[in-house]
Amino acid sequence: MVDFFTTSDGAKLAYSDEGEGLPLLCLAGLTRTMADFDYLRPHVSGVRWIRMDYRGRGASAWTGAATYTVPQEGKDALELLDHLEVQRAAVLGTSRGGLIGMLLAVLAKDRLLGLCLNDIGPVIERKGLERIFDYVGRNPFVKTHAALAERLPGAMPGFVVSPERWAEEARLHYTEGPEGLRITYDPALRESFLAGFEGPVGDAWPLFDACVGLPLALIRGANSDLLSMAAVAEMQKRRPDMIFGQVPDRAHIPFLDEPESLAVIGAFLAACGAKVGK
Repeated sequence: MVDFFTTSDGAKLAYSDEGEGLPLLCLAGLTRTMADFDYLRPHVSGVRWIRMDYRGRGASAWTGAATYTVPQEGKDALELLDHLEVQRAAVLGTSRGGLIGMLLAVLAKDRLLGLCLNDIGPVIERKGLERIFDYVGRNPFVKTHAALAERLPGAMPGFVVSPERWAEEARLHYTEGPEGLRITYDPALRESFLAGFEGPVGDAWPLFDACVGLPLALIRGANSDLLSMAAVAEMQKRRPDMIFGQVPDRAHIPFLDEPESLAVIGAFLAACGAKVGK
């Protein structure tokens, strides 16, 4: 069930709050919606699932390119927790969501029970960013979900999955109408992404280091072009206790229902104090 809350600057944002147990705040990828976690949801019980559509995505209000930033999205996430009267939550962050999670460790560490990163770290490979640059903010040329599902294996190298999964992906992340397929977010997100893409590369290691004292976990797609094993090695050096798992036949990003992903997430939630089940 989708509900809505209004942020301090008046934006109407969509969220979902389901289940009981340890609060788990699920933060999606750059162009994604709360549906990013649909594959994982059936595999984990015993947690309170809190998901949201960032502004400009899914069912949330479009508020303009200047507002589609990690700091703003982090503030919105905290305001959602306030709206739900949740003092502390474990965070599961996919790609963009992981960056938001690390920022929250700096700005509001007392609100976090732990952080699990899905194929993201303090160092983002340029090659992966360039691939995102090619498609962000653009509607597919093909007209139907079925046609897109046939093209996705070529557009997303590094994944070995069934045709059924590609069909699910097409339906999750694009809407089909009389004029063809449409993205599920504000096309102006491209402007925001380009501004960051063209700007200087900042040092994100302080964000990662701010997670000290929190349970920390990392999932990596074995064929990821966004998160290198060199970056993973440095993350492990700085946090030897970090729970880590690598998913074969996945690039950026794992779907989170793989056995390797589920093992990491289960261990992470247990470290955060959850009594989880399947």
